[in-house]
Formats: sequence, structure tokens, C-alpha cells
Amino acid sequence: MRDHADVVVVGAGIMGLSIAYQLARLGVTNVTVVDKSYLCSGASGRNGGGIRAQWSSEANVRLMQESIRMCRDFASEFKINVWLRQGGYLFLARSEDKRRALEESSKLQRTCGLSTRMLTPREAQKIVPELALDGVVAATFNPDDGVVFPWPFVWGFAQAATRLGVEIATFTQVAGVEVRGTTIESVSVRSATGEVHCIKTHKVVNAAGAWSPEIAKLVGVELPNKPHRHEICSTEPLKPWLRPLVADLGSGLYFSQSTRGEIVGGIGQERVPDGIDQESSFAFLGLYARALVSACPILGDVKVLRQWSGCYDVTPDANPIVGGVDAVEHFYQASGFMGHGFMMAPVIGKLIAEHIANHTHLPMFDRWNLRRFKEGKLLSEAMIIG
Repeated sequence: MRDHADVVVVGAGIMGLSIAYQLARLGVTNVTVVDKSYLCSGASGRNGGGIRAQWSSEANVRLMQESIRMCRDFASEFKINVWLRQGGYLFLARSEDKRRALEESSKLQRTCGLSTRMLTPREAQKIVPELALDGVVAATFNPDDGVVFPWPFVWGFAQAATRLGVEIATFTQVAGVEVRGTTIESVSVRSATGEVHCIKTHKVVNAAGAWSPEIAKLVGVELPNKPHRHEICSTEPLKPWLRPLVADLGSGLYFSQSTRGEIVGGIGQERVPDGIDQESSFAFLGLYARALVSACPILGDVKVLRQWSGCYDVTPDANPIVGGVDAVEHFYQASGFMGHGFMMAPVIGKLIAEHIANHTHLPMFDRWNLRRFKEGKLLSEAMIIG
């Protein structure tokens, strides 16, 4: 491995690799990315692949407009198929407060230029005729939202970054970070064989997702985000019939159909084991199956092929932690994205790389800074699934 790097990125998920690639595009090619496991081992390889611009905050809407554009161009730019399907997101509300949340969000989205429409239950059923309307009071639909296959995004960023000179070290764990005063001096890493290597650097990006608090502790920084297990289920393939991703804003149920025909989805669970846990459970399968069949009765006889889990990276206000911290110079955060880090990674990687390489000031990062939790300036976001 290199003995010196201009930037060390911790985490080779889509967020870390996007940052590394964008840094290299800007001429900062002496970058080392380290990850304790294999590519796609974390949340980047375990999510449902949804990409949407339907959010309740303008910052998220604007970001996702750009990120969706980047996702559309990804296959041609990186020469890898990501199986993008822009069939839209159909959000369902089953209570008056959720209906009001959808109404307010859809108004904001339209002011940002989205084609989001507020729908009656019957109008929602015209988009998905197989949908049961019991309890549904309203819906929203944006046709430009969609679903991708997650893994090629990770591979595409990794291959492109490597071609530009970025070093990617998998099965390599951060063992320590030397800090003198407020300045980072080096990062020590341990390989799978137990060999310890020291990389001289003054800049570190913490893009370790659910493991990001562990990395921050190495430099004496406390992050408030916590891992939360989220499970996903995939059925046997069916003939294509479901275009949009359907999401219930109340229960957190969501499901879509992949290009191969499987119904892929999940549902929110409050009671899950503390800490990082990527095991599967029968409790999830029962909860998801009941909710899915209630929403779409024709799926009652469909066979389950597999289920898996990954970790949401959850902050107290459901908004991410991005940018530098006060205690340590050039220790950049890119964590706390709940379950939407994957869809935001293309644009967030670009912005963080510009911030590091060109010293650009981004007001958005001020909004998402770490100090807001101590100052009590918490943010809000109503459009969280799961």
C-alpha cells in the first residue's frame, strides 16, 4: 500500500467510492480507500435500489434532481449497465396527518420543477390496478423516480476511480488515526493477514456508514448516529406488471418489481437488535408478508426466494452529517443518511470532492454539520421510508 495519500477515504461503499472518483476527476489522484470487507458488503450492496426526488425538504429535492440525472447518465459514462427503470414512486397515505405531509411535500416538489401529482385513492389505483384501497386516503406520484440495480454503481465507481489512480484496499481495517493537536498525521490500517501499515495523510473522509461512529472515536469525535437493521425480501420472478415503486408512508412498507420480475421490498421495524446486526428474521418476514398482501392481495400465493438485511445509518433528526468537524481539521463526514445514502451518493460525492479539492464553501454542509446536535438545531424530514 501507499505510504502517503493526499486523502484517505474510510469506507468503500458507494459514498466513499463516489467521493474518491470525484476527487480523482478533479486531479486529486493520490487517494487511498480502505474497507474492512469486500465491495458491496455493507448497505450499498444490501439496499432496494430506489432513487427518488420526492422529499419534504428543498435541499433533498434539489440534490436528488441532480442525483437522478447522474444516475441516468451513469451507464453511458461508466460503461456498465445499472438497469435503471424510471417507473415512478407511488406514495400512499392512510391517515390525515400523512395526507397533509404528502400534500405539503408535493407542493414543494412542484415548485422545484418536479411532476409530482396529488392523487385520490382511485387515481392511485389507475396506476397500479392490483392495489387494494382499504384505508388509503391519498397518494402522490412522481413519474421520474425509479429503481436501479445497486451493485453496478459500486463496481462502476471502483473501476473508474482505479483507472484514475485511486488505490482501493478491501479487507483492510482502520486500526488507528494519529492526531497531533487538531491535525491528522497518519492512518494505521491492518490487512486481513494482520499486517499493520501506516499511511501519512492530513485528510480523512469518514464514509463508513453504520460503522462511522467507530471511525470517529479514533480521533476523539462522538457521532450521534446509530445503526438500525432493515430487512428486504425478494420473491420468485413474475411477468412484468408493476411499474412504480409503491411506498406506504405510515407503515414503511415499500415494494417494486425488478427487471427480472421479482417483487423486492421491505417494511419498517421498530424492535430490532441494538448495534450492527445483518441477520435475517422470521419476525420481519411475517410483518412484511401481511402488509404486502394487504396492500396487494394478488401476491398472496407468491413464493419467497430469499431475504437479507443491512443497516440504516440513523441520526436523531433523520438528516445526514456532512462536511468537516470543529475538533479535528480535515476530518470530513459523509454519514447518517438513513436509508437514502445510496441514492444521494452520486451528487454528495461530487460536492464533497469539490469542497476538499477546491475549498468551495457549501451552505448545505453548514445545515448538515455535526454541531447542530449540541446546539439543538435539529432538522426535519417527513419522507422517510422504513
